[in-house]
Amino acid sequence: MFKAFFRMGLVGATVAGLCATAAAQPVRGTIETVDGNLLTLRSNAGAEFKLMLSENALIVAVVKASMADIKEGTFLGSAAIPQPDGSQKALEVHIFPEQMRGTGEGHRLYAPVPSGTMTNGTMTNGSMTNGATSGSTVAGVDGSTIVIKYKDGEKKIVVPPNVPIFRYEIGGKGDLKAGARFTVIAATKKPDGTLEANRINVGREGVVPQ
Repeated sequence: MFKAFFRMGLVGATVAGLCATAAAQPVRGTIETVDGNLLTLRSNAGAEFKLMLSENALIVAVVKASMADIKEGTFLGSAAIPQPDGSQKALEVHIFPEQMRGTGEGHRLYAPVPSGTMTNGTMTNGSMTNGATSGSTVAGVDGSTIVIKYKDGEKKIVVPPNVPIFRYEIGGKGDLKAGARFTVIAATKKPDGTLEANRINVGREGVVPQ
């Protein structure tokens, strides 16, 4: 039930959000048409709108991954829920490419999820003291445990077996296809009513980016 609530929170951007000067929450949906840098998109709420990508926009491809892709030194992020023992229980894990190292680094509240947190940093096993290690993770009854270290501290993240894990890759115009699922983290409304963004995340092979 909580997982369903989490998903609903993540896709909660509505038409009203698109009417603001800037989209404060991520907008998710499906690409309908592509005309150069101008995309016709349909949000998960059913609204159709136009999005102009800036000339140097970052296109990020999102692909399925697994715990095997997380190694010592990997830069990653995790949406999670704090646990009574001080650890964080992952709801989703994103692995960043080296070109995006440092993106959103730190630990903070994650508004789309009640009491949720977001931690971005570097995977390290230097602080692990309990459990049997497997590569650079600690395997336990509740799942695998990793430690994410950032500039001001570190967090222990427990990743249950069923948690989605995705890998970000630097993509290109070829990823902008009709039918592909997308996420726009932030966009600005232009005078002509279109939105403009300098980054879009696009799922590959049916992946739905969060």
